[in-house]
Amino acid sequence: NAGREGALVVEEVKKRKGNEGYDVANDEYTDLVKAGIVDPTKVTRSALQNAASIAGLLLTTEALVTEIPEKEKTPPMPPGGMGGMDY
Repeated sequence: NAGREGALVVEEVKKRKGNEGYDVANDEYTDLVKAGIVDPTKVTRSALQNAASIAGLLLTTEALVTEIPEKEKTPPMPPGGMGGMDY
């Protein structure tokens, strides 16, 4: 919603006809096709379906298992007094 009240933007877009929608970059309502703002339906639909699928999965899962990342150990320092170390 780009800092605007999402519900108000949605209500205003519902009132409009055709391709009119909210242009966030210019903070105005305009014909989105004429403005060159095109969102492929398949991309939007896929994103919403995947988000709903994951949300449903999390709501019906009683427990989640994750791996705790292990900290990488630093390599040991070589012992002193080895040849070639007298700079």
